Amino acid sequence: MTVLGSTGSVGTQTLSLLEDRARFAIKALVAGRNAALLAQQARAHGAEWAVIADETQYQTLREALAGSAVRAAAGRQAVIEAAALAVDWTMAAITGAAGLAPTLAAIGASRAVALANKEALVCAGDVMLAAVAASGATLLPVDSEHNAVFQALADGNRASLEKIILTASGGPFRTASNAEMAAATPEAALRHPVWSMGAKISIDSATLMNKGLEVIEAARLFELDESRIEVLVHPQSVIHGMACFADGSVIAQLGSPDMRVPIAHALAWPARMATAAPRLDLAAIARLDFAPPDDARFPALALARAALRAGGGAPTLLNAANEVAVAAFLARRIGFLDIAALVARVMDRLGTPPAADLASVIALDAQARRLAETLIGAA
Repeated sequence: MTVLGSTGSVGTQTLSLLEDRARFAIKALVAGRNAALLAQQARAHGAEWAVIADETQYQTLREALAGSAVRAAAGRQAVIEAAALAVDWTMAAITGAAGLAPTLAAIGASRAVALANKEALVCAGDVMLAAVAASGATLLPVDSEHNAVFQALADGNRASLEKIILTASGGPFRTASNAEMAAATPEAALRHPVWSMGAKISIDSATLMNKGLEVIEAARLFELDESRIEVLVHPQSVIHGMACFADGSVIAQLGSPDMRVPIAHALAWPARMATAAPRLDLAAIARLDFAPPDDARFPALALARAALRAGGGAPTLLNAANEVAVAAFLARRIGFLDIAALVARVMDRLGTPPAADLASVIALDAQARRLAETLIGAA
């Protein structure tokens, strides 16, 4: 197997599930810039290759691997080459649009790709799905919500499916006023009440953009129209996803809010494997609450739905502008409420261009990023 994004949250949890499991052999580990942790992981798991995207960290990686049998490489092309190594299973967990090319390479070389990079399906959905169809690879969703729906649909009775429901915790500002969100600091936005995640996805959860990206991803994964994908705010994060059928039945997947559960499901599929994740105690939880999302206070979800309905390159523009906006907020260049506002301005300005191939997607991504940076600078 290969792990793309091995030093991130999903990558480290994936490797933690492999301890003392001789059935898994690591072909390659790929990371962004944390050379020290990458080397430590490669040594511990006997990886054949350790690849760092940041070329300035190559020497550090080589020195950390000195005396081992692990081969080191660095740079964007090396990342793609590592992703293209023939393996049985790949974890695709490189965050953002940067994970698109490696994920596509993995789809062409791996029998199964566990997809934790939702942005790849968002910004290049048609390209990705065409690659899956051509290669015959199996896409295994790792996002807790999509993995939950995947499990709920396990009986294969898709013809009777009416809709699916994705749940959202509501993030740290679920009950906050507009004034409180306008004054929110990055530190406050990063304090997710339930999940432990990386900075980018934590901010996306706070704006509900993460749920919007998941709606687009669900439309691609499960071949559903936008109108058949519902979102409910569920602060306990016990029910992760539901499938609703024509006979009135609703099948839900429940579990503790621990990413090791969906990762383990993707690792062992179609079987299951044991994890140390906390067991669900419904009596202790006592109640489960649900509410519709507030589009007025959290417009990012509506923006994502609009992009999905528009089609073409609109989701690409949405994702690119959002990545720039989140980075600007974390750098204190814009306010929290400016994130969705900036995305909306970029989408309004650029419209709905076509995105028929990877080159078009990359060009649109770059165009949206340039415009977003220009708008930030002019503010």
